[in-house]
Order: sequence, then C-alpha cells, then structure tokens
Amino acid sequence: MERSESFGKKTDGDRTAAGGVQTVDNAGKEEIESVEKIFESKEVPPWQRQLTLRAIFVSFILSILFTFIVMKLNLTTGIIPSLNVSAGLLGFFFVKTWTKFLEKSGLLRQPFTRQENTVIQTCVVASSGIAFSGGFGSYLFGMSEVIASQSTEANDPKNVKNPNLAWIIGFLFVVSFLGLFSVVPLRKIMIIDFKLIYPSGTATAHLINSFHTPQGAKLAKKQVRTLGKFFSFSFLWGFFQWFFTAGDNCGFVSFPTFGLKAYQNRFYFDFSATYVGVGMICPYLINVSLLVGAILSWGIMWPLIQNRKGDWYPATVSSSNLHGLQGYRVFIAIAMILGDGLYNFFKVLGRTILGLYLQVRNREVDILPVNGQPPSAAAVSYNDQIRTRLFLKDRIPNWVAIAGYVTIGVVSAATLPHIFHPLKWYHVVVMYIIAPVLAFCNAYGCGLTDWSLASTYGKLAIFIIGAWAGSNHGGVLAGLAACGVMMNIVSTASDLSQDFKTGYMTLASPRSMFVSQIIGTAMGCVISPCVFWLFYKAFHDLGSPTSQYPAPYALVYRNMAILGVEGFGALPKHCLTLCYIFFAGAIAINGVRDIAGPKRARFIPLPMAMAIPFYLGAYFAIDMCLGSLILFIWEKIDKAKADAFGPAVASGLICGDGIWTLPSSILALVGVNPPICMKFLSRRTNAKVDTFLSS
Repeated sequence: MERSESFGKKTDGDRTAAGGVQTVDNAGKEEIESVEKIFESKEVPPWQRQLTLRAIFVSFILSILFTFIVMKLNLTTGIIPSLNVSAGLLGFFFVKTWTKFLEKSGLLRQPFTRQENTVIQTCVVASSGIAFSGGFGSYLFGMSEVIASQSTEANDPKNVKNPNLAWIIGFLFVVSFLGLFSVVPLRKIMIIDFKLIYPSGTATAHLINSFHTPQGAKLAKKQVRTLGKFFSFSFLWGFFQWFFTAGDNCGFVSFPTFGLKAYQNRFYFDFSATYVGVGMICPYLINVSLLVGAILSWGIMWPLIQNRKGDWYPATVSSSNLHGLQGYRVFIAIAMILGDGLYNFFKVLGRTILGLYLQVRNREVDILPVNGQPPSAAAVSYNDQIRTRLFLKDRIPNWVAIAGYVTIGVVSAATLPHIFHPLKWYHVVVMYIIAPVLAFCNAYGCGLTDWSLASTYGKLAIFIIGAWAGSNHGGVLAGLAACGVMMNIVSTASDLSQDFKTGYMTLASPRSMFVSQIIGTAMGCVISPCVFWLFYKAFHDLGSPTSQYPAPYALVYRNMAILGVEGFGALPKHCLTLCYIFFAGAIAINGVRDIAGPKRARFIPLPMAMAIPFYLGAYFAIDMCLGSLILFIWEKIDKAKADAFGPAVASGLICGDGIWTLPSSILALVGVNPPICMKFLSRRTNAKVDTFLSS
C-alpha cells in the first residue's frame, strides 16, 4: 500500500494490492520459452524512437486523469489501488486507435510497439505517483493551519506552513528526482545479477507483451470497451448524486443504510463507485481486514470509551478534540500503523540481508529466496539471452547518475531551508548521505516481496529529524519536511527498479525507461500540485473531519511528528496503555501470519488495514466489501471472464467517479451549487421540523 496511504500500489502498508496481486500470481509462473520468439520478426526500435511525441502526449492526458483519481483517494481514505494495468490498457487503446487511423489514411510512419507502450505506462505511473509521494494527503497537508488547528500542541507559526502552489512545485522538483539517480548504477545488479522478481513490474510486462500479440490485442479491445462502459456509468452516477448534495450531510453519501444509530457510528453504504471498484481490485483479505477494524473500533471500542466520558477524558471537550475521544481514535491507529510498519521493515530488511549473503556466498544462484523458498539454479533461457543483451546495450553512464545526484543534493541543501526554515542544511546533507542506502534497501526489498516501505522510511525521518530540530525550533515542521524528502527518494527508487524490470521483459531500453521516468516525474511535479490546488480552493472544508475530503492521514502524520518532538504527555487517560497494547498486537498478528504460512495467513487480518477505519469509520470498508462480493460471485459464475474483465470493470468505476471530481470542483469554484438537499431524519426530529414549518 505505498504509494499509498494506500493498499494499492501505494498505501501506508506499502503492499501492492491487486490489480496487482491477481496478475502477479499468474506472472509468477515460469515464463513460456517462446515469448521472444513470437516477437523475433519485429525490429526493436532504438531508444530514441521509443520516446515518441504521441507517447508523451498520451502520457500527459492519462497523467491528468490518474492524478485526479489518486488525489481523490488520498484525500478521502488513502487507499490507492495499483493503476498500472489501467495505464497500460488505456495507453494501448489510445495509441492503437491513433495508429490505425493513420494507417488507413496512409500516413503512418512508425508502428506502435510494446516498447512505446512500456514508455507510456512508465511515464503515467511516475507522474501520478507524485500525487502520493508528494504528501498531499499526508505530510505536506499535515503542515497546514487546517490540520494544525485540530491539535492543541505545536500549532504555533514555527510549526505551520500553509499550502501555496509556488513552494509546493519548487519542493517537488527539488526532491523528486534524487531517487532516480540513486539506483541507476545498481540496475544491472538488481535485474540481471540478482534476478529480482519485482512481481508488479513482471506482471505489467506480461500484460504489455500480451497486448501486442494478435489474441492479446483482441482481448485488450474488449477490455477497453468494458472499461469505457463502466467509466460512463460511474461518471454519470457521480453527476446524478451531485444534485442532492446542497448542504452538509446531504445526498446519497449520507444514506443511513443500516439505520440512524449505525450511521452515527459511521456504519453505512455511501454509494461510492470509486470504492466499490477499489474493493474489486484489492485482495479479499484487505477488504475483510478493513471491516474487522471498523467493527472493533466503531462497533465496540469507541462506544465503550464514550461511556467513560468525564472519567477517561474531560466531559467538556468535543468528540473531535485530541484530548477527548478523537485522541484515542488517532493515536491507537498510529500505534497499529507503526507496529505493522516496523515489523515489516525489519522483516524485509532481514530478507534483503539474507538475499545479499546468499548471492555473495553462491554466485551461481539465479533466484533469491522469496516467501521462504530456497533458490534454485536454472539454465539461461532464450528469452533471458535476448533480454540481457539488449538491456546491457544502452548503458546509462554511472558518472551521469553520480553527477546528477550530487548536483541535485547541493541544490536541495541550499534550497530546502529557505522553503522550510526549521529544516537546516545539515539535516538535508545527513539525509542525502544515508538515502542511497535506504533507497537500495527499499528497491531490493520491493524486488523480493513487492512491498515498498517508503512511508515507513518517511516516518523514521519524522522522528529522527523532528527530535533533532527540537520542539522550540519548529521540530514538527522539520520532521514533516524530512518525511517528504525521504519518502520521495525511496519511493521513486523502487518505482524505477520496477520499471527497469518491465523494460527488461519488453525489450524497452533502460535509457528510454529512465528518460520516460524523468519526464513523468517532471509532469507530476506540476500536475499534482495544480490538481491539489483545485481541490484546496474548491472545497473550503478540505481536511475537516466532517468534510467530504477529510484527508485523515494528514492529521496522523502531524501527530506522529508531535509525538516525536514533544512526547506522550498530552494523551488522554489510558490512551498510552491502549497504544502499547495495539502496537504489540500489530507485531504479534504479523508474527502469527508468518508462522501460520500462506494458506492459513489468508484468514488472519492485516493490522495496517485494520488501523485505517479506526479514524474514518466503516463506510468505505462496506463499499469495498461489496466490490469483493461482486467479484467473488462473478468468479463463481464465470472465473475466466472475471479474471479477464474484473480489472477493467473496477478501473472504469474508479476512473469515472474520479474524473467527476474535475467538473464538480470547477462548479464549486464558480459558485454553482447543487439544487437539492436530500437529508435523513429520525421520526421524532422530522415531527419537530414539520411542527416548526407549519407554525
């Protein structure tokens, strides 16, 4: 879940969810020997011809679409599914349609290749990924006055920095490219020497390879047609719902599906096509874990703690005050997130060290151990021979990577203290010295397990730099800024390594991959802040707990920084004890999952997923479980069609509802309000309203 606080390609748990996982399972099987023989008669274009103007144009259009989707998910629940499949599929559709038109007109000069398709997918994912690593729903928005006002600690001017388009774009340009340069010298070691699997990158490569075969092209057309139908439905459904949202708590999003009492405890179905689609993409276990977490917190714990009002916390504070019930919601969720994150950090670090040890001890090892399986030697296949030769052909000189890293590092050390005054140049220098090691660990671990731990490294930076800066010198703001620096470096490093694996398997040049990643990152540094700024200006209650866009992780990250700087003294009564219990519980559950083995572990909830609804409630978990139920029934009726078209249906639901936020934001900006408020009242309240209106 990390580009993620996401359980998609990015969530705070940093597990790649599954449009992802289902495809990866197939990709993990031994590759058919004849894949490259199918393409043997097709010329591999030089790297310059893989970077076409049409590819960059299509990437730009799709980047805007996917950035809206990721931004909406960031600002609602932070659960972001893998969009690689959608990016590859839509890129194939747009360029294939264009080239067919030119071919019929006799104007086609260059055919559409799988290498160009890979460039588009890489560019789009790099660009939309900035919407996650840029921290618009976490550390960056956590600096704002809106989020600071929800906490009574560290809300002084030294620890607050409100969003501004200029400094956000400057900050992203300064920090978003370092991760790319840090792993370039290691590309051969990662892909060829160590033969890391990179399940998501491998799955995307299989997908793109299949699109460019005759049967795959036919299936891709059907998938795009299906995606288009559900895109239209989702968009129109969002438009229809808008008419009924003229006031607070109005419309289908506030429908008390299970009764008003359940609604008050955030148990209801909010008719979100986005999260039904996300539920279809995410693994069943994540969706069930979310529901278990919601029942445990909003169904059991919070009502019990609320009964202790006046004893455990002051009766005079509101439920949204961190010294009251909100403190339990936020800090217990933080404890679970940290427990899960640290467990998986040390787990992946251990696997990384073991893998490196085995590689050094036995240079003949072809496949490193994954999920506890021992390595096995294998003869170099025809596919690998062709791919290795072309992968090594277009080398990126190491001096380019080193010079780029040092240059950007110097510029960053000089620039960042001017953007964030509490962050000193020596803080930046220390981070950049250790960042390549952490970037390597993250990229290596991601290759073994498909887990990017970018947010975990970011949280470590929050505590270390925040405590170093000190509470009297803007330590909260310094910690959040350091989190952004570290997250961007390690996230882009693992993303580029995944793309190198995809390029290796589609014969795309490492140079075209690197350049497309740079172009995509540059696009993201402009597109993502502009999209966020549209949300920020259109929705004036953005970041409020009762808002349509509560940005829950912004408050979580800010409170992590406060804990790191000021300690635990401000927590409500017994809150710290409960935090210890849930921190230990998250570690214990993960340990039991690993001991139980894959077959039994699929019935044990994920602590990271359980933690998310502790703060938000159950409504989105119910949406996602409905998505899982739809997919489950579909698989029982026709598994082949469900496997082929399930991701397309889910992507259509997500894309249509996500892109509706663009016209709805514009309508809000120009002052066009919905005409109707559909609200639900109890019988007693309704009688009072009727009496008042008739008097």
